[in-house]
Amino acid sequence: MIENQITEKVIGCAIKVHQNLGPGLLESAYQECLFYELKKEGLKVEKEKPLPLIYEDVKLECGYRLDLLVEDTIIVEIKSVEALNDIHLAQVLTYLKLNNSRIGLLINFNVLQLVKGLKRVINKYKN
Repeated sequence: MIENQITEKVIGCAIKVHQNLGPGLLESAYQECLFYELKKEGLKVEKEKPLPLIYEDVKLECGYRLDLLVEDTIIVEIKSVEALNDIHLAQVLTYLKLNNSRIGLLINFNVLQLVKGLKRVINKYKN
């Protein structure tokens, strides 16, 4: 399955979760429901995947965790905030770089229409 097909499925599942739950819940609730929907779609999904930081030749366990990693390719970062801002985007870009991934989805469920809380993020410098 190619990246665009995976992101379409993730977005479709996120819309379904948002339609059923609406805005105003904790990130963890959306994460669990989205994880469930993605698994139901037959996608390989890892939740709270540890993400080490490698500095020079040292692997540092800094406590970074990916909300969801779909098909070993797409990083999904879930938020439930008033508005997405630059720090949220920077977080996803950093995760993409550390995981050597190309595509990330930043999803803010705390909006009336999910399309207004969705950003597709591309790591132009993937190794």
